[in-house]
Amino acid sequence: MSGNDFAFESEPGLPGPLPAGERVLWKGAPSAQGLAVRALHVRKVAGYFVLLAVWKAFSAHAAGASVAESAGRFGWLLLLGVLAVVILALIAWGYARTTVYTLTDKRLVIRSGIALPVTINLPFSRIDGASLRLFSDNTGDIPLIPNKAERVPAVLLWPHMRPWRLRRPEPMLRSVPDAVHVAALLTTALKGQPVRVHQLQPAAQTGAMPQPA
Repeated sequence: MSGNDFAFESEPGLPGPLPAGERVLWKGAPSAQGLAVRALHVRKVAGYFVLLAVWKAFSAHAAGASVAESAGRFGWLLLLGVLAVVILALIAWGYARTTVYTLTDKRLVIRSGIALPVTINLPFSRIDGASLRLFSDNTGDIPLIPNKAERVPAVLLWPHMRPWRLRRPEPMLRSVPDAVHVAALLTTALKGQPVRVHQLQPAAQTGAMPQPA
């Protein structure tokens, strides 16, 4: 990310100077590859177009079309698929480049937006818990569970929200590099609040949220 993108901010990712006594524990951004694969589903889109192209080519050939005509239909749909994947990858890159996650000892701040930047403040006093899902590339998703008094519209959160939680959106640090370390820092921060940290869920396992070393 470029410093010029946040030239109007006192510090990248923060709408203003931190209050006295508050300190930054961690600052980071999502992985562009993780956003592309898990938020924008580029692999599924690519697979869909490949299957569609094969089916269209096979159907055309079965209906009497020549090999050249069938190959033309296959190539055209494959080209559309490549274009769709490129567009989604660029969107993922744009969000990764313009997103800043800031974890302090009192709140989480999500600054995001390609065309219209939005800053979301999530005080830990309004967070009931958190969980972590790890992936094989050492990144992870860390959703936070807001209490009933805190409700952030899904349209402002996306793509930084837990999937399929539209009625009660859960803000989420998406595809965070070194996610175990970030989760440990979050655990430390949440200890100062009257909240309960939910279980860690790396893939299919369940256990305790990692403690900082």
